[in-house]
Amino acid sequence: MSESANSIKNQTPRHIHIEKLTQPTAGWAPLFVFTGLVFLAILVFIASVASEFWPAILLATLIGVVGMVGLCGLMAIAPNDSRVLLLFGEYRGTVKESGFFWVNPFFSKKKVSLRVRNFETGSSSTPEEKNASGQVVRAKSRTASRPSKVNDSDGNPIEISAVVVWRVMDTAEALFEVDDYEHFVEVQSEAALRSLATRFPYDSEDHEVSLRGSTEQICDRLREDIQERLKKAGVTVLEARISHLAYAAEIAAAMLQRQQAGAVVAARRLIVDGAVGMVEMALEHLNRDEIVDLDPQQRATLVSNLLVVLCSDRHTQPVVQTGA
Repeated sequence: MSESANSIKNQTPRHIHIEKLTQPTAGWAPLFVFTGLVFLAILVFIASVASEFWPAILLATLIGVVGMVGLCGLMAIAPNDSRVLLLFGEYRGTVKESGFFWVNPFFSKKKVSLRVRNFETGSSSTPEEKNASGQVVRAKSRTASRPSKVNDSDGNPIEISAVVVWRVMDTAEALFEVDDYEHFVEVQSEAALRSLATRFPYDSEDHEVSLRGSTEQICDRLREDIQERLKKAGVTVLEARISHLAYAAEIAAAMLQRQQAGAVVAARRLIVDGAVGMVEMALEHLNRDEIVDLDPQQRATLVSNLLVVLCSDRHTQPVVQTGA
């Protein structure tokens, strides 16, 4: 086997963590038991000091330690919240049921929220900072969103951003398969949005899929792309919507003129089609009712005058012929 193959094999994870749901013990009975042990230890300690029976002090200390350690196994879980249980670095299961429970006090209990969360691409989050004593020096914050500047499939620079709604479904994958699943969701969503914007034009006149004209289809495609990137992080994308879409500032004026020109051409085309139809109906009506007999030159003059009147963007001034 070659060295490159050995290197790839060494870099491959040995196994993928699969979420295991556990049912812990209700916490009320252990609460009373271990609280009673703590009070019992206090009473034994006082009695042993009063009677000067020193071996009882050791017994009181042992009972107190057992009571205090046992109280460390209590935990309260709010709705749409969970606890991932670790025993000396080994994954032992996940508790998703809300309530008051007791588990092995030596378990490390990692909190993972199952609530629906959302964020807007282009914003970055700053994690909280703690000092040596564990106090929070700076709280977690998020910067304002800034649209991403990319080129569409036609090469036009555009600004685009999206709102992504997601939630954690597999707590084991979220904690153990990626380093920071929240930051992972943000980065991969931004990358998926940029990749999507480069595959489609901003606008299209041929009824093909475009960023502006096919909003629902583009949003569905964006959600699928983000979900594909996050499938190893235990995250489900519920919705992805484009929140900002515009041409970049350097070409916005030119593209606005282009759109205005296209709108003017479309309106003129509609006006001309209507005017031709009205002229046709007028000539047909004159011939059918024999109101006036027009020679070819008079017909051409009538058609020209009617088209000028109907297609003009300003009011026409009538000229009345008084001669023969």
